[in-house]
Amino acid sequence: MLRLRPFLIILWVIVLTACSGAGDQPAADIPPNAIQISVIYSPESEQYMPEIMNRFNEAYRQGKNPMTGQPLAQGERPAYITGSPPQGGLSSGGATQGVVNAAIGANVENVLRPTLFAPSVSNWLVLANQQRPNLFDLSQAQATANSPVVIAIWESRLNAIMQKTGKSREEIGWQDLLDVLRSPNGWEDYGISGRKTVYYGHADPRNSSTALSALISEFYACARRDNYTGRRLELAWVRDPEVQQCVREIQLLVKHYARRTEDFLEYVALGPSYIDFLAMEEVDVICLNTGGRQGDEVCNKPSERLVALYPAEGTIMHEHPIAVVNADWVTAEQRQAAEVFIDFMLEPAQQELIMQYGFRPANPNVSLAYPFVEENGVLTSGIKTIIDTPTAETIASLQDSWSLVRKQADILLLIDVSGSMQSDGRLEQAKTAAEAFIESLEPTNRVGLYVFSDTIRELVPIDTLEINKSQLIPNIRSLRPNGGTELYKALRDTVNDLNAIEDADRIRAVVVLSDGEDTGSRGVTLQDALNSLNASRNTRNPVIVVPVAYGGDADIPTLQSIARASATRVVFGDPENILDVLRVLSAYF
Repeated sequence: MLRLRPFLIILWVIVLTACSGAGDQPAADIPPNAIQISVIYSPESEQYMPEIMNRFNEAYRQGKNPMTGQPLAQGERPAYITGSPPQGGLSSGGATQGVVNAAIGANVENVLRPTLFAPSVSNWLVLANQQRPNLFDLSQAQATANSPVVIAIWESRLNAIMQKTGKSREEIGWQDLLDVLRSPNGWEDYGISGRKTVYYGHADPRNSSTALSALISEFYACARRDNYTGRRLELAWVRDPEVQQCVREIQLLVKHYARRTEDFLEYVALGPSYIDFLAMEEVDVICLNTGGRQGDEVCNKPSERLVALYPAEGTIMHEHPIAVVNADWVTAEQRQAAEVFIDFMLEPAQQELIMQYGFRPANPNVSLAYPFVEENGVLTSGIKTIIDTPTAETIASLQDSWSLVRKQADILLLIDVSGSMQSDGRLEQAKTAAEAFIESLEPTNRVGLYVFSDTIRELVPIDTLEINKSQLIPNIRSLRPNGGTELYKALRDTVNDLNAIEDADRIRAVVVLSDGEDTGSRGVTLQDALNSLNASRNTRNPVIVVPVAYGGDADIPTLQSIARASATRVVFGDPENILDVLRVLSAYF
């Protein structure tokens, strides 16, 4: 419910971007008697939050109460506000953990001390309270901008399902998408010629808000299949073996994983050849269909319209809540200042600004308007079923279940050991990254090791990591650079070896660590290597290649050609970003 409090006193609010809760602000901007607070907000809010804060500040610069527009009374204290999303590449999960770390006094690097925290969904507030009880008063957490998590699907794919099933858009859910996977010829049985494969994109629910909500939606849909009728997913259903098996079947739709949903967005412009559907916020569908912007990022408008599918089983709403942190660094005056700003965010003028960027207003007195039109792929009517936020124990159990239900992988590590990899310590960097990558994988993934120079050698045949780890690590550590670079042949052969493993239940991938310059004399061309990738592209389970480039003179165009054939990206490896390499590689599996 929308809160409207008496405006008791006028405060100056300062929202600091520094993790410590104290930041450098221009002295001229901060009155000497200002009450200073800080906020960390979700990256999605970056589109409108700076403007709302500027409006708040401008009222006080003019000596006016931003809520009433009346002049400030004698002795009233002014207000000022700034803020930012999490810094240093932190995700929603990482930012939440940073606030928890500060509250419990953890002696770690990730420590955040804001006064206000505004993640994209209240799941993170619930999880924070599990670690540090009452860190947030959930009854006072206020929704500021609503965006349901939808299944973004190409219009041609949605029309094919509706024609095959006779269902309306509102009647289609997860089970209908699974039926495409189970159909003997995939999309061909739905009238999509030359295409059997079903591609679904999924990010990591331990870090991504959208991915966590998608996972809740998947478990909820599977519980509904087993006759569950509640509005909030319960712990017993998360632990139910039949429900878990149903979610595993949904995960079989996954082409590969990603750390964040945003990692998929740059590829959406490739159209249906890359992906068939993807869980994302409704605001992302609008941004893509209009070719808009999200902060500094441009939404590349695809050639075909994306349509927001609101699963018939139920939809998760991202309400972009804002809440005051109950911690010893927040004073009573700071709390009151924060509450004033929350009320300001709910004023119609701010809500209309928020809506311009594709968010549904949280103030029920603000009517839905553009960009909420059919041509932008969204429903303009009410959403049929909203799933309630689960308990902290249920959400934590969902995250714990991820390793049990996610699609496992068959991975061939292909490491360049040619003489050129000796320069600038390239091979040593590749070895460090490969070892860290292996350590990050679930033991049920299958991993093999190939190396190449003038020849291609299989050092460790592919098998479960649980069995192979004792061989993989020593073999990687013992690698030495020597000889030429038969990159194209090595790539062709390893892709063909994976193609020979017919297992539709596992991601199949080659991770190649190389400087990318082929100097071989075996007569295998780049096109030959790409042809081996293309041969599996339209099978039920295509092989992907993830290239990792080493060296300032690496043959980036060649590696980019290889990545494009798999709709992956080139990862750049150097001594300064080994952890970044690990993070990107691990996200695929």
